Amino acid sequence: MKHTLLVTLLALGGINAASAAEVVKIGFIGPLTGPDAHWGKDNQNCAQLAIDTLNRSALKINGKQVQFELVSQDDQEDPKQSTLAAQKLLDEEVKAVVGPFTSGTTIPAARIINQAGLPQFSVAVNATYTSLGYGNAFRLSAVDTRMGPAMAQYALSELKAKRIAMIDDRTAYSQGLADKFEAEAKRLGAQVIRREYTTPGQNNFSPILTSIRAAKPDLLFVAMSDSQAAPLALQMKQLSLSTKVLSGDMIQTDTFIKLSGSNSEGFMAAVAGNVLEKRSQGREFIKQYQAKYGKLPLSYGPQHYDAVMLIAKAMQQANSTEPGKVTAALKKISYEGVNANYRFDARGDLIQAPITVYQVKQAKWVPVKVTY
Repeated sequence: MKHTLLVTLLALGGINAASAAEVVKIGFIGPLTGPDAHWGKDNQNCAQLAIDTLNRSALKINGKQVQFELVSQDDQEDPKQSTLAAQKLLDEEVKAVVGPFTSGTTIPAARIINQAGLPQFSVAVNATYTSLGYGNAFRLSAVDTRMGPAMAQYALSELKAKRIAMIDDRTAYSQGLADKFEAEAKRLGAQVIRREYTTPGQNNFSPILTSIRAAKPDLLFVAMSDSQAAPLALQMKQLSLSTKVLSGDMIQTDTFIKLSGSNSEGFMAAVAGNVLEKRSQGREFIKQYQAKYGKLPLSYGPQHYDAVMLIAKAMQQANSTEPGKVTAALKKISYEGVNANYRFDARGDLIQAPITVYQVKQAKWVPVKVTY
C-alpha cells in the first residue's frame, strides 16, 4: 500500500513537473496541400524533428524548463493564403515563424510577421525578402543575386555554354532566379538566344521547345517545379531536343525522376544547400530522419530543422523567449547547423551560403560541384 502511494505521488510529481514547463510555440507555414505538398510536408517533418530533439534535451531558458510546440499552417502555395496563415500563427501567440517556402508566399507573409515583431526564417531565394528593411527576416539559403550568377558561372566555365535558351514560369522565385542568371551569363559573354515563359500548372511545352530546337542552343536553363519539369523532359525527348539542361532547385527531387523516368538522365539542378553526407552533422541528421520517417529528406528540409535549432539557440543566448530579444541574438549568432554555418549579414542573408550542383546519373541525383 505504501509502495503504491509512493508511486502515485511520484507520478503526480512528474505530471506537475511537466506541466510547470513553459510552452514555447514555433510557427510553421508551408504548402501542405497542392502540387508542391511533398516539399511542404518534408519541411514540416524536419521542423518537427528539431522540436522533438529539443524537447528530449529538457532545455532551460532563464532558469525555467521549456517545452517546444510546432504550430503548422497550410498556405497552399498561394500568396493570399500565406498572409492568412501568418495571421493565424500570430493569433496562436507563436514566438517565431519558420516559412513560408516559396518567394511568392514568403514576401507577403513577411509584412504580417514583421508587424508582430517576430523573427522569421525562409529558404525563399528572391532578394526582395531581405531587402524590405524589416530587420527580423532571416534567409536560410543563398539569395538569387548569388544563386543566379553562380549558375551562370557554372554554365560557362564547366559546361562551356555559349548559346543559351531559357524557360521560367513567371513566379517570384523563377523569374528572379532567371533574371539574375541571364544578366550574369550575358556579362560573361554568352548569348541568350531565346527566353520563353510559361505559367505554373502548364504542361504543354511543345510550341516553346520547337522554337528552342530551331534556335540550336547548347544549354537550356529552366526554372520551374518538378511536376512541370517532368513533362518538359518527355517532350524534349519526343522532339529529339538533346541539349544540356540546367535548372533551379525545385526539380531536384525523386518525384522528378519518378515522373520523368529515363528522360531525366543528365538533367542538372543547382540547390542552395550543402551535401549532407559530407558533414558529420548532416550524416547524423539523415540517420535521425530516416529512423523517424523511413525515407531521405528533400533538399530544404535540413534548413527547416536548422531554423528551429537557431531559434532555440538564440533564446538561450538571449536568456529569453521574447521575440525582440531573440531577433537581436540572431543578428549576432554563429551556429554550426546540419546544412551550414549560420551567420547573418545586416540584411539577414547568410554570410556564407553553400550552393551544390546535382546531376541525374543512373536515375539518382549525384552532387557534382559545391561552391560558396
